[in-house]
Amino acid sequence: MLLKLLDRLEEVLIGTLMAAATVITFATVVHRFLSGIPALQDYTDRIDFGWSQELCIYMFIWVAKFGAAYGVRTGIHVGVDVLVNRLPPGARRVMVLVSLAAGALFTGIVGTLGANFVWRIGHTDQTTPDMEIPVWIVYLAIPLGSYLMCFRFLQVAWGYWTTGHLPARDHAHVDGVRTVEGVDPVQLGREGGPA
Repeated sequence: MLLKLLDRLEEVLIGTLMAAATVITFATVVHRFLSGIPALQDYTDRIDFGWSQELCIYMFIWVAKFGAAYGVRTGIHVGVDVLVNRLPPGARRVMVLVSLAAGALFTGIVGTLGANFVWRIGHTDQTTPDMEIPVWIVYLAIPLGSYLMCFRFLQVAWGYWTTGHLPARDHAHVDGVRTVEGVDPVQLGREGGPA
């Protein structure tokens, strides 16, 4: 139950931040376009979008940190496993577990260093240039995202230890698209539909 809540929170955070950044970027582009129309300049000059670029950068930083954790959980990270797949099953199992443990150790270290940095910078008066929010809020993405990624590495390692399966994504599958048995979707798209 708690894991499902964490999974959902992770997905909602990533989706919301990406959607908000997209809307803000779109509004900024429209504002710039309308500012070039002389009849509308008096109105567009009243609206200040100077903060939008900074906010979008911070939002994408948070998306990247939490998206990386999501990638570990769902198995969508790109990996080079040609050599690992050629190993005998026992050696392959050990290598995968060592790799997952190394990922957990690395992200745990980054999270701890990031938490220390946020703690130190939180005791200063530093603010961001345009939005003037405390800088520690922006940098909080480092320890939170790294610790979540560390947890996801440990979660995947435990799942692999107990079941022998790693999370994997079928990159050819698209949610919401039905496939017809015995019909190649790529060939179907080229022909314009079933005959």
